[in-house]
Amino acid sequence: MKLKRGDNVIMLGGKDRGKKGKVVLVSPESGTLVVEGLNLVKRHLRPRKQGQKGQIVNKERAISVSSVALICKSCGKPTRVGYKVEGVNKTRICKKCEAEV
Repeated sequence: MKLKRGDNVIMLGGKDRGKKGKVVLVSPESGTLVVEGLNLVKRHLRPRKQGQKGQIVNKERAISVSSVALICKSCGKPTRVGYKVEGVNKTRICKKCEAEV
């Protein structure tokens, strides 16, 4: 998977199209990731103790990797990720400006 935790991404489709956020969790097995503040759903929590009230909480849901694009740090544009191999080091690069991500 070419995206990692902490990367800044932009949403390419869906109800949050055009919004930006930071990757919180990556799941390579399922090809999904969780982005901070995007794809929020309401979860209804039941009261756990006597006298406690139930509540509705907004929670981030996982989205497919194909519906986000990495934002390059140097050019600031949404881009695809490529790799450059120098000796034994493999680094991620921006496909638009070819700067290291």
